[in-house]
Amino acid sequence: MPDHTVDPVDEKPPLARLLPLGLQHVLVMYAGALAVPLILGSALKLPKEQVAILINADLFACGIATLIQSIGFRGFGIRMPVMMGVTFAAVSPMLAMAADPSLGLLGIYGAVIGAGLFGILVAPFISRLLPLFPPVVTGTIITVVGISLLGVGINWAAGGAGNPRFGDPLYLAVSLLVLLVILGATKYCRGFFANIAVLLGLIAGFGVAFALGEVNFAGVAQARWVELVHPFQFGWPTFDLLAILTMSLVLIVVMIESTGVFLALGEVTDRTIGQEDMTRGLRADGLGTLIGGVFNTFPYTSFSQNVGLVGITGVRSRWVTATGGVIMLILGLVPKIATIVASIPQFVLGGAGIVMFGMICATGIRVLSRVDFRGNPGNTYVVAVSIGLGMIPQVSERFFGHMPKALSPLLHSGILLASIAAIALNAYFNGMRSGAAAVADATAAGREAETAH
Repeated sequence: MPDHTVDPVDEKPPLARLLPLGLQHVLVMYAGALAVPLILGSALKLPKEQVAILINADLFACGIATLIQSIGFRGFGIRMPVMMGVTFAAVSPMLAMAADPSLGLLGIYGAVIGAGLFGILVAPFISRLLPLFPPVVTGTIITVVGISLLGVGINWAAGGAGNPRFGDPLYLAVSLLVLLVILGATKYCRGFFANIAVLLGLIAGFGVAFALGEVNFAGVAQARWVELVHPFQFGWPTFDLLAILTMSLVLIVVMIESTGVFLALGEVTDRTIGQEDMTRGLRADGLGTLIGGVFNTFPYTSFSQNVGLVGITGVRSRWVTATGGVIMLILGLVPKIATIVASIPQFVLGGAGIVMFGMICATGIRVLSRVDFRGNPGNTYVVAVSIGLGMIPQVSERFFGHMPKALSPLLHSGILLASIAAIALNAYFNGMRSGAAAVADATAAGREAETAH
């Protein structure tokens, strides 16, 4: 039985529950964790064995960064149920660096290490922006996070972007099956089985896909059982000032996005995120990025899709994601198991993705429900314009096609566009109140909502 005297975030479930709950978090973010090393490996035309090294290093560093973020160490880690993974915000500038013969992979690693050190240093300054996030801003950002991720889940359900059979009715049927199993388990199961509703859906979908011959186990036989991950396996990184500055700009984008993720997680877990908590969480993003550069991988961020999983299962324990971190670390050291897990088709993940990412949208809407729209019509414009701007990268990839490439990290992040717009419009309509007042209002509103429930 759970100890009700312990905060649900700090509760330590027994190992028999921790393992499947942690695995559930790993499966949810696994495809995203593999995507960036595959993209970079392809752009650099690396041989298959070197791409495998990138993937193993990525999983290994994912595990370390997740443990730091979830468990927390002196000055690092938000101590919340967070899974860490490579950020997609860095893909575009890294591809540009990969195309530059003077930089290449070693130049990318130098930029990642430099940006990681920069992130550790600036985390306290970024966290001071917390008072700029009253409920009208927070709710808008969380909603845009969910809507942005829904595109990923929908693409998964149809077979994954680039799949020549994209939209195959078979894919859609299996995705629907996964969705129905999750909904059925959520309604009719109790206790532990309700907590692993997403995992049950993925198992059911994987079983059907396997029976229909839709699971590709290519590469499993050739993969080694054990492969150690070494620092600087591709050689000593090279440090280019412009590349470091570019990656540092990307990391600022990532940290602002992480701010939205942490606030969303605070709403899901009913825990107020203070400035010190935010500093530790953002500092862990920087440290994770530094570790990524050392271990031959890329910048790390807190994965927002796992926030949706916390909302669905109701399991708030940070020790569950810490267990997920251990699993990721092991997968990085055992390539054969990692290859088997990577064989889960994207259309199996799709049904789960739609539920989880939709849950993040629902969390944002719940926050917005306590905003005064009738007495303060300006709040309506804050939400309307910010969501509209946040949708631009999702709806039209070429909208900013003629803008300078240096602005790409800003203009192609819907979450960042929505964040900047919401903060600016809130200041325009509601004024720049003291930080303490903004935080106090958000906290009081949260307590009122809890009392109402």
